[in-house]
Amino acid sequence: MTNAFSRRQFLLGGLVLAGTGAVAACTSDPGPAASAPGPSLRPTPTPTALGEPTVRRTLTARPLSLDIGGIEAKTWGYVSNTGDAAIEATAGDVLQVDITNELPESTSIHWHGIALHNAADGVPGMTQDPIEPGESFSYVFEVPHGGTYFYHSHSGLQLDRGLHAPLIVRDPQDAEDQDVEWTIVLDDWLDGIDGSSPEDQLTMLTGMDMGGHGNMDMGGHGGMDMGGEGGMMAHGTPDLALGGDAGDVMYPHYLINGRIPRAHRTFNARPGDKARLRFINSGADTIFKVALGGHRMTVTHVDGFPVRPHDIESFYLSMGERVDVEVVLGDGVFPLTALAAGKDDRAFAVIRTAAGQTPAPETTFPELTAPGTFLTSFEPAERALLPAGDVDKETAVELTGQMMPYQWGLRIDGADSPGTVQEGQRLRMRMHNPTVMPHPMHLHGHTWALPGSSGLRKDTVLILPGETVDADLIADNPGEWAFHCHNAYHQETGMMSSLRYA
Repeated sequence: MTNAFSRRQFLLGGLVLAGTGAVAACTSDPGPAASAPGPSLRPTPTPTALGEPTVRRTLTARPLSLDIGGIEAKTWGYVSNTGDAAIEATAGDVLQVDITNELPESTSIHWHGIALHNAADGVPGMTQDPIEPGESFSYVFEVPHGGTYFYHSHSGLQLDRGLHAPLIVRDPQDAEDQDVEWTIVLDDWLDGIDGSSPEDQLTMLTGMDMGGHGNMDMGGHGGMDMGGEGGMMAHGTPDLALGGDAGDVMYPHYLINGRIPRAHRTFNARPGDKARLRFINSGADTIFKVALGGHRMTVTHVDGFPVRPHDIESFYLSMGERVDVEVVLGDGVFPLTALAAGKDDRAFAVIRTAAGQTPAPETTFPELTAPGTFLTSFEPAERALLPAGDVDKETAVELTGQMMPYQWGLRIDGADSPGTVQEGQRLRMRMHNPTVMPHPMHLHGHTWALPGSSGLRKDTVLILPGETVDADLIADNPGEWAFHCHNAYHQETGMMSSLRYA
């Protein structure tokens, strides 16, 4: 087994994200206006019981120029005082992150999946004022649970730029017996390619002033001709397992750890090494189907929480979801492929344990063509179970929306208003999706237990067309918490509400 330093090098050393080794390129563009915050309650104050920070980082959000594999992308990202935007901590640590905003618009940071106190949640207009250009802000909070998480901007469509990075929280209860460990970040990318931006794509989707972006021919639902802007064409082959139409934006590039397939990352190890792979889908509009050639993967954690180990060939990973797998590596060179569901394209990397020819990115292999496993298929480990108890309140959530006009939303108990809960209650959120799109629903500040999946703990739940999913929580973290679809374009056009403590 490698020592702790070597394991950390494997974790962070091969990871290129916004702000990691990038050459800054200042821009004079003022950028789009930030989304206007809606009315909200005051955030719950920072708890006074927090100890002194045990992990401290300094970040700057700024314009960057990134090399994604021989292609320069002018975008935005995080520059860290350590040289790497990825953050590592241990469960129970108090984390302090000081951020300075050098972007041309306001920003914020949300700590995705962390059950932190309300004032540190990073939702402008709900838990904090936006961080305006030239201003700084300090996030101070405890990380209560180990697991694979990430952080990202929660302002407008900034997630679809480079404003995201991993947050890995070590769990003292994990075995940590792997020989190597890698964090695998999946992403869909268009920002700064041929002058395209996420805001341009939203304009196309909503059918507003098209300017020089070409015409939109929607055809039937989900069929889009974007006129080639930003490399976008009509939708690809529907993924029937996802209900057909899996996304709205055809990206010019799909990335693993910041690289396109033809300039892919290579992860090196030895035959027989036990590897832990932490997968994060940081994409804005793309569900990936992931497989490793020549190997079955043992799933050990879902959304940070341990599950009963289970072997699979491939899995679906929707926006905002995370999964940890273990693999005993064979002897050879193996493709690690993430198909962009419904988009006829892929992200690609290679795991190498021996000499040999590198597989081509378009390589197809049995594990990739096998049916994909959804993360709701797993059972929680005993130590991940939510305490048993009766449901005190049930809330009905209906997901709404359509492509023409491009508008999405959600209704809670039949109204376009936030849900409410009282501290100490066990709340069941019954989420129904009558739309023709899958929606990865995400609740801040809590993890759900899914009674239909033996109590599996998750903070992001993919709800397929026509599906109803029950999700339980214990109301033990007062405040107002964002509740939304983690498709950034659905969220930006209305599929966002909140859960308020009464």
